[in-house]
Amino acid sequence: MIKLEVKNSSKYFEKNNNVFCALKSTDMAITEGKFVSIIGPSGCGKSTLFNIIAGLLKPSTGQVLLDGKNIIGESGRVGYMLQKDLLLPWRSILDNVILGLEIRGTSKKEARKRALPMLKKYGLNGFENHFPSELSGGMKQRAALLRTLLYDQDVILLDEPFGALDAQTRLLMQSWLLKIWGDFKKTILFVTHDIDEAIYLSDEIYIFSHRPGCIKDHVTVNLSRPRNEATFTDSLFLNLKQKLLASLAEEQEQTMRS
Repeated sequence: MIKLEVKNSSKYFEKNNNVFCALKSTDMAITEGKFVSIIGPSGCGKSTLFNIIAGLLKPSTGQVLLDGKNIIGESGRVGYMLQKDLLLPWRSILDNVILGLEIRGTSKKEARKRALPMLKKYGLNGFENHFPSELSGGMKQRAALLRTLLYDQDVILLDEPFGALDAQTRLLMQSWLLKIWGDFKKTILFVTHDIDEAIYLSDEIYIFSHRPGCIKDHVTVNLSRPRNEATFTDSLFLNLKQKLLASLAEEQEQTMRS
């Protein structure tokens, strides 16, 4: 079943009387419950696409369909988490996590009741009354992701959520995210610059070209689940990594020349 579909979507911006294309005609079909990553050079339109899907930008052409319904310009229909955790420094971790529920009209008492078991299960037990400044980067990202999950939409957009973390913390967070995804059965669309991360997490990967961005290739990740550190040395993993590195190297060259 196709959960999310992007059809012939493009985005043009006008600046100083000049029109430039940030995203060329793009088509994607995301199956329900899948983990799908997008990789590509900087400035290739990945974040523009996410903003269109999230209803924050209207495309110049095309549609975005969620369960077959056009959601162009409708914010709040998908969960959306950026690289920065954007936790409110004056709210406790618990009250940050419940923010989406409060926005949707749930009382603070009921929201806290729903959130506390999740904090205990997913690595934030004992930190519910701490403030963001008292937590590590990885723990703040956990809180931000749990806040996104509690917003309770079927589709979640994650825009480089682990990009600012060190390598060891990043690997821990990747495995933690796979557990969350397995438990909640959400459909995830994930932007990353890290090829290893994309392969390790994903069922499918879309490769974007240099600007103006469009889909250059779409590959299926035929690695068995569950995955662990041994996955990184699997021959299928290494072969796919080599293919993706070659594809992205071509796009980086084009970006440098343009």
